[in-house]
Amino acid sequence: MRILSIVLVVFVLLGASGLVSAAEPDTWTLPPTTGVLDYQLGGTYDTLPDGTPIDVVARDVTASPLVGAYNICYLNGFQTQPEMLDQWLDLPVDVLLRDSSGEPVADPDWPDEYILDPSTIEQQEAILTMIAPQIRACAEAGFDAVEFDNLDTFLRFPELDADGALVLAHRYIDLAHEHNLAVAQKNTAELAHLKEDMPMLLVDVPVFDFAVAESCAVYDECQLYTEVYGDHVLQIEYPDELAGAEMTFADVCTMENRAPLAILRDRNLVSPDDADYVYEACSPRA
Repeated sequence: MRILSIVLVVFVLLGASGLVSAAEPDTWTLPPTTGVLDYQLGGTYDTLPDGTPIDVVARDVTASPLVGAYNICYLNGFQTQPEMLDQWLDLPVDVLLRDSSGEPVADPDWPDEYILDPSTIEQQEAILTMIAPQIRACAEAGFDAVEFDNLDTFLRFPELDADGALVLAHRYIDLAHEHNLAVAQKNTAELAHLKEDMPMLLVDVPVFDFAVAESCAVYDECQLYTEVYGDHVLQIEYPDELAGAEMTFADVCTMENRAPLAILRDRNLVSPDDADYVYEACSPRA
């Protein structure tokens, strides 16, 4: 099932402001729930090392889709991409979260990515001038879907306005749907209970089409995705996090609430010619 809209008046206001698209619903396609999944953000290749064809794959917006597969286009929708800070600084509206000294705030886990601040309509509009062309590029290249990374920044950085972040998420979804792209909820398992945990929110929880969930086994979150999206969850686990949780990938594959398509990938998602390459997949359920 999908997360349902709760606050109708919000959508009336959003529609009056041009935030809700007039695109016909369900003109996009969901990913298959069987076959071979791969996550290729650090390097692309057309088959697994043993020659097995890939059925579902995520690639960066700068890469080309894989012919014959269901292709998900990766976009960093709530943080800057590495080496792109200057382009964001050149915008006429300041869209970067600032610290007490006025410096842009970097993600501590990815210090070459800076946090976007969508707190106001003006900031949202400025961010869209950067992201909307990338959404269009995904569609024109032939991707089937898009995932917007770092949706959870408003949960990790309380200085951000949660309503502004959710409005921006709605706008991303609407733009993607206008281009016949399905939209993945990337991580942020908390969305399933956001209205309960943050009742002060004025804007409703965004309605995504499926989920891309990293490390949901490690954090015991897989059921939060499958309860909402059923089998339409793509699960990626990483060796370092499994080791820290004293789990094996074999343990993941035996979990009742794991996604039908669940894989183990190396942290940097490199290609098979790299010594750090890791790929395993759970066998289909019986």
